[in-house]
Amino acid sequence: MSRFIKTPYMVNVRDIVNRPGEMREHDLTIVVPEHLGEGLLQVREGQELHVHVRLESVHEGILVTGDVETIAEGHTARTLTEMQQTIEVEFQELFAYSLDEAFDYQVLDDHVDLEPVIRDAVVLELPFQPELPDEQLDFELGSGISLVLSDSEDTTPEVDARWAALAGFEASTDSSAGDTTTDTVKAENGPDQEKS
Repeated sequence: MSRFIKTPYMVNVRDIVNRPGEMREHDLTIVVPEHLGEGLLQVREGQELHVHVRLESVHEGILVTGDVETIAEGHTARTLTEMQQTIEVEFQELFAYSLDEAFDYQVLDDHVDLEPVIRDAVVLELPFQPELPDEQLDFELGSGISLVLSDSEDTTPEVDARWAALAGFEASTDSSAGDTTTDTVKAENGPDQEKS
């Protein structure tokens, strides 16, 4: 029974296994089956990865060297404007014939699985706070209240339109609202002092 599930990232290396000095090169187009990245920019499901890979047979296993080009989509960090960014990244890993502590990846059934290698390389290349080159970073916050003129009778503060609907409301002046002062005094003095 096969020990792996066939995925678009699998590359057959049967013709160079245990043949040190042999080399093969491939140009692959991989349709991403699951998005890469969890931040503001992601390589989304269905996007294409253009991969150029060189496979070299060495005594320990298969040395894989390659570069990836793709498009990441998402939003800018400051204004959440939709954006796209080209991602170009290189990678190199050794896929060993026998897995031990010295190697992270292994040749399985004459295949190498490039998914974890490509995923790590692409995700680490994604910017944490993406920005557009010509993004407008100056915001117009409107005029506020000058601290120098704040006590002047001629200065009328500008009311934010979002709070205009609350302008007609005033604080309640109803004297019948619960006055807890007397109750508090009674509780502190006790019933005997209240009678005196």
